[in-house]
Amino acid sequence: MQHPAPFSSLIAPVVLTLLAALVAACSPRAEQAAPEAAPRPALTVVVTRPVHGAVAERLPANGNVVAWEEASIGAEVGGLRLAEVRVNVGDTVRAGQVLATFAPETIQADVAQARANLAEARAALVEAQANAKRAGALSASGAMSRQQIEQYTTAAQTAQARVQAAQAGLEVQQLRLGHTKVLAPDSGVISARTATVGAVVGAGTELFRMVSKGRLEWRAEVTSSDLPRLRPGATATVTAASGAQVEGTVRVLAPTVDPATRNALVYVDLPTHPDIRAGMFARGEFLLGVRDALSVPLSAVVVRDGFSHVFELDEDSRVAMRRVRTGQRHGADVEITDGLAPGARIVQQGGAFLNDGDLVRVAGAPEPEQAPAPARETRAATNQGGRP
Repeated sequence: MQHPAPFSSLIAPVVLTLLAALVAACSPRAEQAAPEAAPRPALTVVVTRPVHGAVAERLPANGNVVAWEEASIGAEVGGLRLAEVRVNVGDTVRAGQVLATFAPETIQADVAQARANLAEARAALVEAQANAKRAGALSASGAMSRQQIEQYTTAAQTAQARVQAAQAGLEVQQLRLGHTKVLAPDSGVISARTATVGAVVGAGTELFRMVSKGRLEWRAEVTSSDLPRLRPGATATVTAASGAQVEGTVRVLAPTVDPATRNALVYVDLPTHPDIRAGMFARGEFLLGVRDALSVPLSAVVVRDGFSHVFELDEDSRVAMRRVRTGQRHGADVEITDGLAPGARIVQQGGAFLNDGDLVRVAGAPEPEQAPAPARETRAATNQGGRP
């Protein structure tokens, strides 16, 4: 007699069948592969285009600022004590202004003696002329010989010469008295002082140095090949060590070239400025003219391997690294002389983080569409409310 199978043995196959169906419904089909993820942009960039316009052509140079003319002011009398000094370094003076004075007592005594000598010579002249006049009156009577008459006449002429000599001696002493006051020969600025109150100096000793009219010039050094590009009257922008800039004018070009350096000097007249002083070093640029050029922002140029490059944006939002040749820099822009088309779209900033062929996103462009969700997730959501 056969016994009926237990209930548990009948339930097990059914449970296994249901579990297999559920797993098959929740797992992705083998023949349906998951879609590939879209490539992500390497960087979000700002795009610009080269600007075609007029660019000032400039020639950079370096040089020293010196006085256009520096006057040396010295003592014109010797052996006198310096009694007073009225100016110091940096003072602005006018022509004829008293800078210092010497003690005049010694020369005043010499002037008095010269005047006395002149008075004595004039008195002797009056006597000699009177004697000559009387001798001339007696020449017709024969009371005096011709030789005696000529002696009186010669004595009168000698007395006249002595008067002139005494007059000249007085003028010399008066001139020396005037030189006890040291006067400025021109208007300008005192640049050096060696005068000391109480010192006894000799004639010709330098007391002051002065920048005539406060006029300065920039002596720029340029190569002999660049010298023909400059002309008198050209404009130059000179930058001081403090950053102050002034506009100067080319006055003259040096007639010779230094055989050792092959450089020539260009003399540029400078206006008065508190930051521009004689003896300082300054750099500058000469304006040679204006020409058409293609310019890009300086931030768009990336230097790699010693060469300048820009990143040009293609139609598929990928960048191509273009090697370019740069020219003069003007402000925040730089001139591109070769290697870039006028209408090209280039990366304005961030090129240092890019490589050739990178995918980028342009700032301000719409976001790319998101890829659809994986099929498994969609099916899982569908199966949540279904039945196996």
